Amino acid sequence: MSVQIEHLVSIQERVATVKHKILVLSGKGGVGKSTFSAQLSFALSSMDYQVGLLDIDICGPSIPKMLGLEGQTIHQSNLGWSPVYVDDNLGVMSIGFMLPHPDEAVIWRGPRKNGIIKQFLKDVNWGELDYLVVDAPPGTSDEHISIVQFLKASGIDGAIIVSTPQEVSLTDVRKEVSFCKKVGLQVLGVVENMSGLRQQLSDIQFMKVSESGEERDVTEWALEYMRANVPEILNMVASTEIFDSSRGVL
Repeated sequence: MSVQIEHLVSIQERVATVKHKILVLSGKGGVGKSTFSAQLSFALSSMDYQVGLLDIDICGPSIPKMLGLEGQTIHQSNLGWSPVYVDDNLGVMSIGFMLPHPDEAVIWRGPRKNGIIKQFLKDVNWGELDYLVVDAPPGTSDEHISIVQFLKASGIDGAIIVSTPQEVSLTDVRKEVSFCKKVGLQVLGVVENMSGLRQQLSDIQFMKVSESGEERDVTEWALEYMRANVPEILNMVASTEIFDSSRGVL
């Protein structure tokens, strides 16, 4: 027990200079959680905040790829591990920086995952941060329990939950909301990705389907026809729902 308390104290000391901590969660994989985490971090840094992005998806780290940081390595000093910086005010930490190859599989049991998350919080020298955005893996398992336990003593602002409109995704999101309630984590909001596709008409590919089902690209013909007959619609935006809308019902 004393060892656990010692770890918690050192984590509290390390993150004491972080003003706001936000977890990005999803009940299901492939809903755009890491993309949202990256966009949120960029948005906050563009407002001149000091931002840290921590990727705790141990088995599927995608943040280095999304931010163009593949091949970067972590440097260590007497102050701890240094984040990899995208900009002067946006630092990133991920297990992906420790893998010898991007395709290397991380096959770890729960205790080892918990250990690396603890190290990320205890040993990374973030410095003074306005926001620490934590990109968590899908589900409600070891990593989620660990990050909440480790950060709770120093305070967590809450969680943003990412979903897509399909019912199979919303079912998992409800479980994520339930998890937040059980661990006392405030839900700051729910983001519904892929709820619709908006695209300028001039950027759409047009296909003609024959009676036999064969497809032929007629994009150039369609654009030329519109330029000649209805040029004003080329600047219009076409919108379609990829999946049935949830209408915001969770």
